Amino acid sequence: MVIRKFELEAKLKDDNQLIQTGVLRNEHPFETSPEFHDFLLACRRGDLKRCQELISEGVNINGKDAYDYTPLIIASLCGHYELVQLLLESGALADPDSFERERAVYNALNNKIRNLLLSYDYSKTADPLQYWSTHITSLLSREIPPTSDITLSAPTEDFRLHKFILSARSPYFRRKLAEAPDTTSWKLSHNIPVEAFRIVLRYLYLGDLPRDFVTPRSTVTEEEVFKGIDKLCKQLEIDKLWEAVLSNDRRLARQRQQDEVARARDQIAAFFRDTVLKHKIEVDTRKADQVEWPQHNAIFANVLLQADELAEDDAAEEDGESHPPTPDGIPIGPSATSKPTSTTPSKKTRRSVLYPVHKPFLIRSPYFSTMFASPFLESQPSDHLHIIHIDCTPPVLEVILSYLYTEVSTCPLEHALELLYASDMLLLDALKSKAAVTISTLGSGNTNALVDRTHHHDDGTATTVQQERVEQEPINVYDVIRAAWDLSVQRLEEFCARYLASRLEDYIDEPEFHDLIEESALRLESREETDTIELLDDIRYYLGERFRLRFEGEGLEEMLDEEHFEQAVDGEYQGLDLEGPDVGLEELALTMGENDARYVGNGDEAVVEGVERGEEERDEGGVRTLDGVVVEDEFASDAVNYHILVEKIDRMLEKLKLDA
Repeated sequence: MVIRKFELEAKLKDDNQLIQTGVLRNEHPFETSPEFHDFLLACRRGDLKRCQELISEGVNINGKDAYDYTPLIIASLCGHYELVQLLLESGALADPDSFERERAVYNALNNKIRNLLLSYDYSKTADPLQYWSTHITSLLSREIPPTSDITLSAPTEDFRLHKFILSARSPYFRRKLAEAPDTTSWKLSHNIPVEAFRIVLRYLYLGDLPRDFVTPRSTVTEEEVFKGIDKLCKQLEIDKLWEAVLSNDRRLARQRQQDEVARARDQIAAFFRDTVLKHKIEVDTRKADQVEWPQHNAIFANVLLQADELAEDDAAEEDGESHPPTPDGIPIGPSATSKPTSTTPSKKTRRSVLYPVHKPFLIRSPYFSTMFASPFLESQPSDHLHIIHIDCTPPVLEVILSYLYTEVSTCPLEHALELLYASDMLLLDALKSKAAVTISTLGSGNTNALVDRTHHHDDGTATTVQQERVEQEPINVYDVIRAAWDLSVQRLEEFCARYLASRLEDYIDEPEFHDLIEESALRLESREETDTIELLDDIRYYLGERFRLRFEGEGLEEMLDEEHFEQAVDGEYQGLDLEGPDVGLEELALTMGENDARYVGNGDEAVVEGVERGEEERDEGGVRTLDGVVVEDEFASDAVNYHILVEKIDRMLEKLKLDA
């Protein structure tokens, strides 16, 4: 351990010298921006929603504060497991040889976070574009499905390439191909060795450069290859290649490769906006199949993707429930609905958006890769571009295309559930995970508002709590849990259970919640008497976690145990018979302190009668429970509320005949 410490300190000293001289980039720069300060505060609180919003806005996730703390170190130190996971998935650096990773591991609050940090290596976190760049490189040798639209011919070798990538990466190719977009072949100069062309093309396609530029079978010298590379760099205007060719230091080479991948992503993103998004067309849905786009076009598109906007009647009737897929499109998402026909004509014509796209990026989806490699109509030659209907809305399709082209997938919460279904159908597991992260982070934060809340009791009476602070739901949790079941997203199942447990008093009496519990029970094909209900088990667990935070250090087991409830709430009131036929848990809360109130029990029904004396003091200084009873503080209120919720769960199970 001591040797390891000295090695890290020596490495840190060497890195600092390289950073000070400007040779090496500082991966953890000192940050003073207000956004970064806000980000650190959110990391301390464990505010997933705010952290996700700031990450989407481009906050420096690897910056340092004045005390050399990074967001990852703070999140691990404060024990926010889900936030640590979010930071790692979003690109927080966790190089095993770095001082920051060692510090985060050492300061982790528990072993769960520590093991999570140890499971991530540098390749997972340092280069978020790793899979994207690997796909670009694979296009050089990938033959199935065929995606190339131009061939560069050398005397001894042919290179099957892609006009879109060449135009995005090289100003020279962009000018030449813009002048002649129908070009399908290009003869290379005989004066430049084919090895030089191979190196340059590998650089354009983001591949690692070989150590030896000349193989034993080569007929040219290394000097001739370098001269050829020099000529091509000047002609194609890619001067950054020389830096990569001349780099010998491993870490510097890795840094330059990361910089080049980031630069290539920016180039392709700009070209994506100038071609695909700029030239999208909006048409009447009934006439979308009549659009004819020639194969050899100025933006090198290979296929058209169609996304339909929601009609007004669809938007009005959309309730989040599952619907059968449309027969003419990919059955994905909440928008894949079959609405009953109506004799009343629609006032507004349904519109569709067509996007001219490129096969080299579409085949990142196994769905499209299989489509173009199989004898489907979409893979057959034609005079005009094939139109492929994707049954999702245009905003969601644009998120998908942005991810396929540039790895960027910023999605508003309002479209996240539809994106979850779409990415599942298109077999985009990484995008599906990002959609789940969006729901579980942005969906966990809510906006407080002052409204009236009415809690209904089993006897038909109701207690209204005036101007209580409640949370406005940003999501429909019923839709999310059913999506989690349909698509097998464990992360969302856990999120929904935690979400429901944190707001159980607002859901426990709803018929739809009862239907959800019954649906969870029926998910087992052959239920045995000993089987439990998975969703309800998770809700019970998170319900205990919710109140454990309040009772931590105050005798949790006694507080959550009915037998010790009296002593845990107020030691002055001992001897109450909690097991009497006409006495419930509420009696203890009502007799606490100086509140004069009487509790009258009648089986499972209860009526609380307030006495005028002392009522004003209770309203001013007390806290109401879910049953409208006033107790002396929030601690006592939570103790009562926990047992109220547990009893309501038991009564619900009895009503549904699932109590066994």
